[in-house]
Amino acid sequence: MQVFDLKAMKAYPYEEGDKNVFYKAKEFKARIIELQAGGEMPTCEMASYVIFYVIEGAAEVRVNQEIINIKEGQCLITEPATLSMKTNDGVKIMGIQVVKSLKQCRLTAGMQFATAYSNSDKSELRIP
Repeated sequence: MQVFDLKAMKAYPYEEGDKNVFYKAKEFKARIIELQAGGEMPTCEMASYVIFYVIEGAAEVRVNQEIINIKEGQCLITEPATLSMKTNDGVKIMGIQVVKSLKQCRLTAGMQFATAYSNSDKSELRIP
């Protein structure tokens, strides 16, 4: 277990983004994103789920073709998408990328199949 002081955390420029990752596990990674007034995060194709929590400031986030404004204390959660961000007055955000593993996908699909089958008129469950 670890506790992080997000407000005190130093952020590096976007070009040095890997330095902003403060926690990394197989399933997810967390980073600090800080944009100065007038700053932008270029368009990114995200294959993972993304959670943005605004620590300070406000930003305009484009998720695919939809534009959403988020401000301090708000959280945006999105499925894999094309993302970009810009800010007028500056923003500091915690971004979390969550990857759903192939193993988890198979397990979930198998459980859904078993549940659907057992709730049907069939008296026994046979998996080919």
